[in-house]
Amino acid sequence: MRNIVKQYPVGDEVMTVLKGIDLTIDRGEYLSVLGPSGSGKSTLMNIIGCLDQPTSGEYILHGQRVGDLDEQELARIRSREVGFIFQNSQMLPLLDAQKNVELPLIYAGVRPKERRERAEEMLERVGLADRRHHRPNQLSGGQQQRVAIARALVTRPSLLLADEPTGALDQKMGRQIMELFQKISDEGHTIIMITHDLNIAKQARRVVHIIDGSLTEGGEMQP
Repeated sequence: MRNIVKQYPVGDEVMTVLKGIDLTIDRGEYLSVLGPSGSGKSTLMNIIGCLDQPTSGEYILHGQRVGDLDEQELARIRSREVGFIFQNSQMLPLLDAQKNVELPLIYAGVRPKERRERAEEMLERVGLADRRHHRPNQLSGGQQQRVAIARALVTRPSLLLADEPTGALDQKMGRQIMELFQKISDEGHTIIMITHDLNIAKQARRVVHIIDGSLTEGGEMQP
């Protein structure tokens, strides 16, 4: 990201949410973006995940200028290149864990047999093979978040974006989820985690701070 600016009209004025962001993330990095509410961190995540476009500046993802892509190409990136994990698991309540994990593959046009196999593989990977036929109301908050992580991984994305992934969990469940993120990072996945919690941010290998739309490096950190 080079000199990324994001502005929104507010009445007769313009509000600048991101103020010239410069950020380079290498493949396989585990990075946390630390900042308080209203600092611009969610706006930054939306631009990284191609959910939003900057007002100005240049964003290059895997060698492609994102600003040059049309909506169909952006949709392909969102569905195949980026895995999203949010504070709440956002599981569909009428579907069991396996069907929830299969959803992105349905949208991607993957055949039923492969969908089932890949969903089972991901649920086993997050330690929920024995819960695959449980619906959300039969799972704990931590188990639901594990399903969300499996769903994000099932498309085999090159980038995982996690927005306050432990925000709705108690301390014990949050610690388990962070241990899972560490394992995923050790396997070579690129992870960008958005958080306001310093203790969570420090689990990443690198921390950047965002305050009032400006970004500063926090240095290398060890989990």
